[in-house]
Amino acid sequence: MKKYIFELTIKVRDYECDLQGVVNNSNYQRYMEHTRHEFLESLGENFGAMHAKGVDAFVSRVDIQFKNSLRSGDTFISCLNVKKEGPKLIFDQDILRCPDNKLAARGRVEIVVVEDGKLTRGEYFDSILNQIKKE
Repeated sequence: MKKYIFELTIKVRDYECDLQGVVNNSNYQRYMEHTRHEFLESLGENFGAMHAKGVDAFVSRVDIQFKNSLRSGDTFISCLNVKKEGPKLIFDQDILRCPDNKLAARGRVEIVVVEDGKLTRGEYFDSILNQIKKE
């Protein structure tokens, strides 16, 4: 099985499903976003504190491939790996259905940082990535 630096277990709620009885595609992006936020929290960082310092992280691009639909009541693991490419922080994220680890969705999310209203070269991410390397 592929190795990830962060995993979060989540359960599908009824209201996340559409008429076909499967999770609506927009919810996969929400799952991935929630996982990124929890990942940052695990490193002692959060978006509210960042914003208070004048630092905002914005999604600049999202690509999600849908593989196998999740249904109401399914439990899944939302996993991620992260790397820096130029000024962007790239999150490679998978959503795996439990207990069979079948791939439900795969995403690539690009994040940029704006400090005090100006786009940066992503230096803010360096401390986050250094923290991961030490673990």
